[in-house]
Amino acid sequence: MADEKKTKEEKKDSKKDIKALNAQIEELQKQLEEAKAEAETKLAESEAKAKDDYLRLMAEFENFRRRTSQEKLDLVNVAARSTIEGMLPVLDDCERAMKLLANSDANDAAKEGTELIYNKLMAYLKSKGLAVIEAMGQAFDTDFHEAVAEFPVAEEEQKGKVFDVVMTGYTLNGKVIRFAKVVVGK
Repeated sequence: MADEKKTKEEKKDSKKDIKALNAQIEELQKQLEEAKAEAETKLAESEAKAKDDYLRLMAEFENFRRRTSQEKLDLVNVAARSTIEGMLPVLDDCERAMKLLANSDANDAAKEGTELIYNKLMAYLKSKGLAVIEAMGQAFDTDFHEAVAEFPVAEEEQKGKVFDVVMTGYTLNGKVIRFAKVVVGK
């Protein structure tokens, strides 16, 4: 009987030990699941951060690419503008020469030659974006005209309008590179 009692006690102790072990196993499984969930959360956060960093880097690179492309384009435009502005006095001289030749008794070859040179030069510059500012008879506009003098006019409708063009004005790709110097009716 003592053996039976001992066996029953051992079984009770074994059951208690098994229950304790099961409780420990459940606790460890709970901790494992919590650690797994925490690791998954951290992994998701770090993936989101990496994706965000990647998108920001790509956006920054795209901005850099656009900015350098625009700077190159601006540099080319500045060089083109500078070259075209340097050619404006040649256009002015051609216009003056054509006016002088038209009012003189020079031969037709000189007139045609000067006009041909002017037309070729003007056609080339127009292909690069140069445009003449039409001023004669237009209302005076400070965005395109620079008044160098005022001239009294008898007619009321001529007041505030361009009476004479002293120097032709030009735009390059829509931007004024030289204002038209004009005489305005007063």
